[in-house]
Amino acid sequence: MSLSGVCVTAVESRPAGLIGTKQSPSRRPVGARVMAFVALTKPRIIELLLITTVPVMFLAQQGVPDLGLVLLTCLGGYLSAGGANALNMYIDRDIDALMDRTSQRPLVTGMVSPRECLAFGIGLAIASTLLFGLTVNWLSAWLALGALLFYVVVYTMILKRRTSQNIVWGGIAGCMPVLIGWSAVTDSLSWAPVVLFLVMFFWTPPHYWPLSMKVREDYARVGVPMLPVIASNKVVARQIVIYSWVMVAVSLLLTPLGYTGWFYTTVALAAGGWWLWEAHSLQNRAKAEAEGGKLKEMRLFHWSITYVSLLFVAVAVDPFLR
Repeated sequence: MSLSGVCVTAVESRPAGLIGTKQSPSRRPVGARVMAFVALTKPRIIELLLITTVPVMFLAQQGVPDLGLVLLTCLGGYLSAGGANALNMYIDRDIDALMDRTSQRPLVTGMVSPRECLAFGIGLAIASTLLFGLTVNWLSAWLALGALLFYVVVYTMILKRRTSQNIVWGGIAGCMPVLIGWSAVTDSLSWAPVVLFLVMFFWTPPHYWPLSMKVREDYARVGVPMLPVIASNKVVARQIVIYSWVMVAVSLLLTPLGYTGWFYTTVALAAGGWWLWEAHSLQNRAKAEAEGGKLKEMRLFHWSITYVSLLFVAVAVDPFLR
């Protein structure tokens, strides 16, 4: 399917000329343009993807992997995820213009045109695939390309505007870096990256739903059926607790399978225990019908980032303590 011909759900737009409007050269300085293209890649999101990629390379190597390989894998991962994010912004430029949290994205402000964004995203996709294939291995290349296509086509084009399960299945793309990190070292796959893939799969909904609860009016305004838009806080919180318990349980499988030892297990138990405390606390506040700032849904969102960072640092450190 051609991305240039993608059809997106029509929503009420802002005044004509706002989205992707060309500005005069004086209003588009080179430095600002460069930063705008960087913004298309969503660097903050990619930081999290790399946090899950590099530690898995240490686990696969059972020590320090080749640093050149690590750098090439990180670069390829950045280009692939950046391309996916740019294409996501190209497809979602209509609703981005209506949502407060996305109103300053480069396509909305006109700093980058839709055509430039499309070309940029496709260019990064091609560059990442070739970089992985020619310098790492082709298994990693196909995994990275598969993640990009899944995020752009399955999540952005098909699921996002049609189902409240969008982030559940769409999150598969964000789980792929653990497979890529392992395959970069071993040119194969094993149960360890599959377990970590599942950890990230069950982590994604309870990570993102608290943010969706915070900005539900944004999603409601543009007709994106995130779970918090169509369900009560009680229902969402219950789902968060269920996914959280499964996530923590899956995270503990690495040790009985023989891939990790006492250090990883200790971190997984401590960090997972705190996660469950926060998840149940959110559920209790939702049951008490707390609203606004009293719901404190962003506490779990922020902790979720700390959790995954701690867990994957433990993945990297554990081989040195066994």
